[in-house]
Amino acid sequence: MSKTGNITFTIIKPGAVSNEHIGDILQKVTNAGFWIAAMKYIKLSNKQAEEFYRVHSERPFYNDLVKFMTSGPIVVAVLEKDNAVDDYRKLIGATDPSKAEEGTIRKLFAESIERNAVHGSDSNDNAIIESNFFFSRSERFTKDGDFLTFSPCGC
Repeated sequence: MSKTGNITFTIIKPGAVSNEHIGDILQKVTNAGFWIAAMKYIKLSNKQAEEFYRVHSERPFYNDLVKFMTSGPIVVAVLEKDNAVDDYRKLIGATDPSKAEEGTIRKLFAESIERNAVHGSDSNDNAIIESNFFFSRSERFTKDGDFLTFSPCGC
C-alpha cells in the first residue's frame, strides 16, 4: 500500500498528445524519479469530462475546458514517488506556460494557458480521488508488480 503523499495523478492533454509529446513528457516524468503505477490512452466522453472537472463548473472557462478535454485522446497516469504531488507540480511548472520555469513540462510542451499540456493533482486527497476516477485497484502496480493500493487515511 502506498502511504499518503506518495502518489499523484496526471493527464497528458489532447494538445500535447496531438503534437506527439507523449514520449518526451513520460521521459521527463521517469527521469524525475516517478514510477508509472498505472497508465491508459483514452478519449473522454462529455459526461466524463464534465464529472471530472465538476469542481470548475461555475468558472467561466469550464465549457471550453470540457470541449478541449474531449477534443482528442489523452493519457492518464498514476505516478508514485515520495512527496509526489509537490514534486510533480514543480516538474510541470506554472499553469501559464509563459510564467513556467525553464525546463518544466508546461514551458517545453504547452501551447497556452488553456492548452497547457498536462494536468497534475493539486493535493494528496485529490490525487487519490482523481486516480480512483480512472483506475481500479487491479490496474495499479508497484515496482515489484504488486497491486498499488491507497486510501485518504494512508491506512
